[in-house]
Amino acid sequence: MKINGTPTRTIWLASDGWGVEIIDQTRLPHELVTVTLRSLADAATAIKDMWVRGAPLIGATAAYGMALAARVDASDAGLAEAYRVLHATRPTAINLKWALDEMMAVAREIVPTDRAAAFYAKAFAVCDEDVAINSAIGDNGHAIIATIAAAKPGQTVNVLTHCNAGWLATVDWGTAIAPIYKAFDAGIPIHVWVDETRPRNQGASLTARELNWHGVPHTVIADNSGGHLMQHGMVDLCIVGTDRVAGNGDVCNKIGTYLKALAAKDNGVPFYVALPSPTIDWTVADGVKEIPIEERDPREQSHIGGKTADGTVIEVQVIPDGSKAANWGFDVTPARLVTGLITERGVCPASPEGLRGLFPERC
Repeated sequence: MKINGTPTRTIWLASDGWGVEIIDQTRLPHELVTVTLRSLADAATAIKDMWVRGAPLIGATAAYGMALAARVDASDAGLAEAYRVLHATRPTAINLKWALDEMMAVAREIVPTDRAAAFYAKAFAVCDEDVAINSAIGDNGHAIIATIAAAKPGQTVNVLTHCNAGWLATVDWGTAIAPIYKAFDAGIPIHVWVDETRPRNQGASLTARELNWHGVPHTVIADNSGGHLMQHGMVDLCIVGTDRVAGNGDVCNKIGTYLKALAAKDNGVPFYVALPSPTIDWTVADGVKEIPIEERDPREQSHIGGKTADGTVIEVQVIPDGSKAANWGFDVTPARLVTGLITERGVCPASPEGLRGLFPERC
């Protein structure tokens, strides 16, 4: 995707060939700041403190974090410790563990002296694979949007999304937003309802920012507005991303997704989830019962950042002194509420049979 006309990924090698550049997403939408990761500790901080976020990008950052660690200590013990440190940063997004396991599989095949170079090559391959997967997700989701557009010729297709599952959440293209980009670029009249997504406002600060860069018409709404819009026929379909999909089709995504799915079901609005295959956790049979839900710093709920009239970016407290805040990062949407799963291999029902139909090698 592009920023002001310049093709840009969310993660790339620095000019020295070993440092890792990222966009510090905590500074968006008001500032575009890049950061260079030069150590395992830097990579872990970037993931834990959400300089990078989104399951695919977390996985890519973890892969490069292992490469940075291997430059210092590529022994079995050193890599085991690096795996432990990175794995502990975010418990919900399964792409993190997937990427770490991919790196360790490489390590088992070669001697320690060759591991650093091999890790950089593998991390680069993980990033390229993510781009290809997400582009295919965009194509498959575009077909859904095109079908809806054909049924209402000359009218705008209104899509509601939650949190950020655009290219800022991946290496490029995005998951839930990739179909929107493909449809927009193909000339389909499209408009996006962007949930602000409290408490971290990833919709308002990230989805709106990248849609603005690309020129896609959109409107930022309060999280609680979605049901009202659906009741009044103002939403043609919902597309969201996910941090982990259980083997039974349950979907774990940013807190508030479950409520959107309930409203969509009640109003007959199709509710799709876009996901790359590394986000499927085949070891989980029941997402509601088994997926760990991250509880984050209450300060994310009690404080909010913004820009003042003079351009100063500040953080302010929004709850009274003495009030407690709680901050669950994710919820699980049961498979029965999901119209379909949009993957790189096609669209399938949110069910064990649907998933295995697209991924028979998992049977």
